[in-house]
Amino acid sequence: MLAMQHYNSSGLAAPNLLPNQTWGVEGVPAMAWRANITTERPMSPPSNPTAAGLSMTLGILSNIVALVILAKAYARLRRRSKATFLLFASSLVATDFAGHIIPGALVLRLYSAGAATGPLGLAATDAPCQFLGGSMVFFGLCPLFLGCAMAAERCLGVTQPLLHASLVTTARTKMALALIWLLALCVAFLPFFRLGAYTYQYPGTWCFISVLGETQETDVAFVMLFSGLGLASLTVALVCNTISGVTLVLARLRKKCKTCYRRSAKSHDIEMVAQLVGIMITSCICWSPLLIFGLMSVTWSYSGSIGNDQDTYRRLMVMGVRLASWNQILDPWVYILLRRAVLRKIYRITKSRASFKNSTFRHWDISSFQNSEKINTVNRI
Repeated sequence: MLAMQHYNSSGLAAPNLLPNQTWGVEGVPAMAWRANITTERPMSPPSNPTAAGLSMTLGILSNIVALVILAKAYARLRRRSKATFLLFASSLVATDFAGHIIPGALVLRLYSAGAATGPLGLAATDAPCQFLGGSMVFFGLCPLFLGCAMAAERCLGVTQPLLHASLVTTARTKMALALIWLLALCVAFLPFFRLGAYTYQYPGTWCFISVLGETQETDVAFVMLFSGLGLASLTVALVCNTISGVTLVLARLRKKCKTCYRRSAKSHDIEMVAQLVGIMITSCICWSPLLIFGLMSVTWSYSGSIGNDQDTYRRLMVMGVRLASWNQILDPWVYILLRRAVLRKIYRITKSRASFKNSTFRHWDISSFQNSEKINTVNRI
């Protein structure tokens, strides 16, 4: 059972610390920590954890359904060119699933334990906070890195299929996945080497990089590294997906050359690019606010120019992390809804409706013309 310190309903509860004892991160004196607590405004009680529990349940079910779909597709297309994409996609959904379960369980515990009281000060930290903060950084960077790698792989497959066939193999794909997870893990471990810090964030129900309060140069460097890597991944994914989409559109326009079209614009290419665009849009909407708000908060806080806007930046960070948490819920639905079978149904429905409207317009036009001819004939008689 994780031991947590909280506010009580009557005010601040003093922790049982010896005069020279440190709390959480090594090198932070207990007396300074107490002084920081007294200057903090008491945090409002967390909201009802029912909504958090429902969103967590939805995320679990969504990821399980997407994993089943991807596993069946990978077993069926294991030796084809789509196998590499499916391996990346399955790893992304599995990472989202773990990122939804592990930090979500800790946040739910904070919600339930702090339903009437909040943690002792936003500057405080402890072992669960360190673990939760590192988990959020790790499971935040992994989907962005994987989305970037998937976009680059598909861009190579669409634009240079022969080079892709010779370079991209299952073994190399697994090695790339291991490197991506290792890189994200190294970034998450940086605060344990005194580059940045993880602290409780407003309203005390989650932990993340220290971006407000008495920020140091290391905090600024860590936030810039985290946000820079995330925004760079989104930018590379945007460029690669744009190139892939334009290539497929041009191939579609040149479909008179049937051989070229069959090679470069197969239906599974269109399906994969559609899914990548969906992932990219979801990631941009969900992660860009947190990455940008984090940079803004730590920059203004370190420069001392934040003034009376600290509460505003706290609320912005809460909004950003809530949007980011929805990325792990929405990602699986990209694979569920943007499958080839679903896309074909949407295409057929759209095409049938368009043809129905055209046929109705033609019928109306012809009938109206015939009626006008009859009226003219009657008038002449």
